Amino acid sequence: MINSFQELSILLPEIFLLGMACLILVLDLFLSQRLRAVTFWLTQLSLLVTLFLSLKLLPDATAFAFGESFIHDPMSVLLKAAIYIIIAAVFFYSRAYLHERNMHKGEYYVLGLFAVLGMMIMVSAYSLLVLYLGLELLSLSLYAMVAFNRDSAQASEAAMKYFVLGALASGMLLYGISMIYGVTGELGIPAVSAAVAETGRDNIVLVFGLCFVMVGLAFKLGAVPFHMWVPDVYQGAPTAVTLFIGTAPKIAGFAMMMRVLVDSLGALQADWQAMLVVLVILSLAIGNIIAIAQTNLKRMLAYSTIAHVGFILMGILTGSATGYSAAMFYSIVYALMTLGGFGMIILLSRNGFEADRLDDFKGLNERSPWFAFMMLIFMFSMAGVPPLVGFHAKLAVLSAVVETGMVWLAVVAVLFSVIGAFYYLRIIKLMYFDPAEQREQINKSFDFKLVLSANGLAVLGFGLYPGLLMAWCIAALV
Repeated sequence: MINSFQELSILLPEIFLLGMACLILVLDLFLSQRLRAVTFWLTQLSLLVTLFLSLKLLPDATAFAFGESFIHDPMSVLLKAAIYIIIAAVFFYSRAYLHERNMHKGEYYVLGLFAVLGMMIMVSAYSLLVLYLGLELLSLSLYAMVAFNRDSAQASEAAMKYFVLGALASGMLLYGISMIYGVTGELGIPAVSAAVAETGRDNIVLVFGLCFVMVGLAFKLGAVPFHMWVPDVYQGAPTAVTLFIGTAPKIAGFAMMMRVLVDSLGALQADWQAMLVVLVILSLAIGNIIAIAQTNLKRMLAYSTIAHVGFILMGILTGSATGYSAAMFYSIVYALMTLGGFGMIILLSRNGFEADRLDDFKGLNERSPWFAFMMLIFMFSMAGVPPLVGFHAKLAVLSAVVETGMVWLAVVAVLFSVIGAFYYLRIIKLMYFDPAEQREQINKSFDFKLVLSANGLAVLGFGLYPGLLMAWCIAALV
C-alpha cells in the first residue's frame, strides 16, 4: 500500500523505465528498419534518465515503500548505477553485432529494458516475494533473448535448456521461500530475520528451506554443481545476448545473495557458510580446470565465469562487512572485465564469422596493436595480474577470507587462480606470438571502438586507482 507521494517517488526510476520500455515497444512497431536507430537511442536515453533519477532525485537516507517490501539504500543506488552503465555499453556493442546479421530489431532492446527492470527490483527488494518477482522478470526476458536468433538451431537448443533448468531452479527457490514462510509466517526481510533469530537453528524445516533457497540462488549465479546451463547457453546464444547474460545479471545476483542470506537468514550463517564453502571450492576447481580444455572462447569465458562466481561467493561467506564490500567490488569489476572480453569478440566478428574460437585471435597484434593491447588488459585483469583491477578484486576477497581465519580457503583459491592464469595467458600468446589467420580489416564504427577503448582504460584506471570504487563499496554497506 502506498502511503504517501514520497513512497511513490522511491519507485520513480522503476516506474520511468517501465513506462519507457512499453513506449519503445509500441513505437518500434511503426518504425521501418531504416529508422531502427531511433529505438536504440531511445533505449540509451531511458537508461541515462533512469541513472539520473536514481542518483539525484532520490533521498540520501535509507527509505522504504510498499510496507517495507521495497528499499532504497546506498547499496541499491551503487549497484543500480553499475547496472545502468554496464547495460548501456552492452547495447552499444550489441547494435553492431545485430545490424551485421540483419537481426537489429527493437525486441532486443525492449527485452533488455525489462531485464534491467527485473534487476532493479532484485536489488531493491526487501521482501522474499518481491525478490522472486524481480528474478522471474529477469529470467523470462533472458529466456526470450537467448532464442532471439530464430534461424539458429543452436540458439533454440540453448534457450530450451536454459528455460527448463531455469524453471526447475525457480521452483526450488520458491519452494524454499514457502518453507521459510511456513516457519516464520513472514515474507518481509526484516520480519523474517527477526523470526529466524527467535526460532534458531534447531528448526529442521527452516534448514531445509535454506537448502532449497541455496540451490535456486546457486543456479542463478552459475555456481558448481548447478552450472550445467552456463557453457551451453554462453556458446549457443548470439554473442550480443551472451554479453548481456554474462555481465549485469551477476551484479543483481550478488544483491540477491545479500538480501536472502545476510539480511534474511543471518541467524543461519553457520549453515549457509558451510554450504558456500563447498560451492566455492567446486566452482574454483571446475571453472579453472575445465576452461583449460576449451577451444571456443565463449565457452572458455563461461567456465571462467563459474570460477569468478566462486570468488564472489567467497567474499559473502566471510560473514563480515569487509567480505561483503570485497564481494560487491568483485561483482562490479567482473562485469566490467567480461563486458570488454565479449566486446572484443564482437569487434572481430562479422556476418558469417563469429570470431569465438581462440585461433581467431591469432596475430591480432599485427592487425590492430591497440585492440590487442585492450584484450591484453582484459585477460590480465581476469587472471589477477597486478596492477590491473582484477588483481585488487581478488586481493580484497582473499584478505577478507584471511581476516576471518580461513587461511586454508585462501590458499586453495590462490592455487586454482594460478592454474586458471594459463588459459588467459594462452590468448595473449596467440595475439602476440602466432601468425594471423584472419587478415580482414576490422570494420566497426567509431563509437563502438570508442566505447570498447573506454572499457579497457576503465579496467586499467580502476586498477591504478582502486581506492575510489572500493570506497564506494564500503560506504554502500555501512
